[in-house]
Amino acid sequence: MIGTALLLLGNGLLGTLIVLRGSLEGYGDQTLGLMGSAYFIGFFIGTYVVPPLIRRMGHIRAFNFFAAGIAAIVLVHSLVVLPWVWLILRLLTGIALVGFYTVIESWLNTQSQPERRGQIFAFYMVVNLGALAVAQQFLHFASPATFVLFSIAATMICLSVLPVAATRLPQPLVSTVPRLTVRRLWQAAPAAVVGAVVSGLAMGTFWSMGPLYGNRLGLDAGGVALLMTATIVGGALLQWPLGHFSDRGDRRHALAVSAGGATVAAILMAVFGEIEYALLAAAFLYGGMAFAIYPIVVAHLVDHLAQDDILSGNAGVLMLHGIGAVAGPTVAGLMMSIGGAAGLPVFFAIVLGPLAVYVALRARRVKDRIVEEPAHFVPMVRTSATAMEIAAAVEEHRLETAAEAAAEVAAAEAGPTDGTATGSLADEDTTTAASTPPSPTLPSEDGTTTTGPTSTPAAHAAEAPPEDAELSELRASEAAAEAAWPTLADEPLMGESEAQVFPLAGTQPGLQSDSSAETPDDDSTPPPGEDLRAAGPQSAERPGIAPPEDDAKPRRHE
Repeated sequence: MIGTALLLLGNGLLGTLIVLRGSLEGYGDQTLGLMGSAYFIGFFIGTYVVPPLIRRMGHIRAFNFFAAGIAAIVLVHSLVVLPWVWLILRLLTGIALVGFYTVIESWLNTQSQPERRGQIFAFYMVVNLGALAVAQQFLHFASPATFVLFSIAATMICLSVLPVAATRLPQPLVSTVPRLTVRRLWQAAPAAVVGAVVSGLAMGTFWSMGPLYGNRLGLDAGGVALLMTATIVGGALLQWPLGHFSDRGDRRHALAVSAGGATVAAILMAVFGEIEYALLAAAFLYGGMAFAIYPIVVAHLVDHLAQDDILSGNAGVLMLHGIGAVAGPTVAGLMMSIGGAAGLPVFFAIVLGPLAVYVALRARRVKDRIVEEPAHFVPMVRTSATAMEIAAAVEEHRLETAAEAAAEVAAAEAGPTDGTATGSLADEDTTTAASTPPSPTLPSEDGTTTTGPTSTPAAHAAEAPPEDAELSELRASEAAAEAAWPTLADEPLMGESEAQVFPLAGTQPGLQSDSSAETPDDDSTPPPGEDLRAAGPQSAERPGIAPPEDDAKPRRHE
């Protein structure tokens, strides 16, 4: 984050400084607009050129490579003051900045845990907007006509290398992001397609021509810095309430409010541009409304895509936004050369007003149908395709978490059915019978040794009161003996496999009892129905069991 902040301090200062210095050199409004378009053309080209370079060089070397290139480009601006040279330099700056953003955002995407990725991404966007706002304050230190501000910008960019070069984090992979076609995006969400292009027209023009607008109004360097700062701060603060509003209903209503509010703010800037405080208030409102359009568009598109298409859809929106950012500064520069400073806010009103009307009418006529789960608004500014990967990963993790929570709630509300409960008890009985060890010998009522009878454990599980461990073991042994004795009769009642689960000493050849008690010499088998009392030596009395009082009738231990 430190490297990102330093980089954006230098780049934010450079963007404003080039416009002010170019105006001092006598460059026309249309020429400065072309320079702004050249920057976004480089940004667009960089999305295709930069990822292969990063894969070849590695993230750290690529970051150093791009930093050295941008620092040199910044210094060349002050050494060669020619319009066509500056056009080329702005193109190269756009390409190199994509490399910066891709490296930083790839690390953020791979190193952050899924449950914290949304918080980290939001903090990253705060750092972006905060650094861009602070960068404007360097204009108070020196005149744009001098070499000093260019040196400060180059120094900030050079310092941004230090945290990245010193890192020991593993280098992430740069993935290739497929893009959905414009036709597919239009079928999914027409309002998102139109909003992405209009957002590019408005925001690309603001970053390129905003300082020129303040300069044409007669503001000095400090006044231009204050105007840009008010707009950026408004964009950072008002995104949150607008995003919350968009999450509560049809997102097209929030998009219409944002575009309509930005249109009203642009008209106020055109009317009250000569009044400084009114201008700053209108700029604050414009920033808050216009900056929110792009993230609302992304969230609206995600509402209408399957989870597997979110990343591709975000990449398509980024491309549409870039197309608008390329065209906007050139058109706005032409309008400012014709209509003066008021041409810029008029341009904003012309592109944003129709968007508000179109989205509002579409929301009224066509019902919004969400494909899977409603998306969640994430504040953002346009950086690189990797930022869209982070936003897509945040949304996918949120959808997966919501699905898991819904499944758990549904399972808890459904509860076990009668068939399920019966099956569970049957399974429990089978498991208990299969895992019961051979029955131990117990002292009988007349002092002889017997193999205790048992009853079915599952039948008593729900009815029996709490009992000590010794009595439970006694009843389990009795149940095992009662189940095993019929297998020794002339007409067995159990299958062969069940009889082998309960071997008894001295009853079948080849079977050995695990009982520690002695077996009786008489290996005759009593007929079924008789009292089971095998003659044999008396086993040791078990502690806690009272001797029987009546030999004629067995006593049941309670």
